[in-house]
Amino acid sequence: MSRKPELKGRAARLARLFPAGPRQAARTPFVLLVVLLLGGGLIGLLVLNSALSEGSFRMGDLQRDTKNLTDEEQALQRDIDSYSAPDALRRRAGELGMVPGGDPAFLEPDGTVKGVPSAAAGQSAQGAADVVRPPEAMTPSQPVASPPASPSAAPPGGTPAQSASPAPTAALPTTPGR
Repeated sequence: MSRKPELKGRAARLARLFPAGPRQAARTPFVLLVVLLLGGGLIGLLVLNSALSEGSFRMGDLQRDTKNLTDEEQALQRDIDSYSAPDALRRRAGELGMVPGGDPAFLEPDGTVKGVPSAAAGQSAQGAADVVRPPEAMTPSQPVASPPASPSAAPPGGTPAQSASPAPTAALPTTPGR
């Protein structure tokens, strides 16, 4: 029958390295390796998909917040523009008791005066009583006239502080967001 031919030399040495009988490799480790690779790939895809979805929701929230903040900024800019319009400034200055100024005079670098100054158009003869002070200089408890020097000068039934009327205060402009 058929006999195996005898190997000599190099072929004999190589034949000794291989097993003599026909053996099958164990399939269990290979199957486990394939299942683990497929399972790991599926889990990786699931985690990646979840992260992308979360990022998409966060981006939508940030875009909505950006739109809201942009709308708010535009509304505030419209308010600023309406408050800084020339007619609004003129009306507000009139509410504060300010009047348009007269002709100005300018000082040259050498000290000479250029132009002839004139008084403001609506300035009265009272002078200092109509001076408009800045808001930080006005306090609610500041009297118009100085209080009497002695307690005996107080009116009957009142105190010196009650006899002096408080200084007129101008309403300060209120700006939203400030």
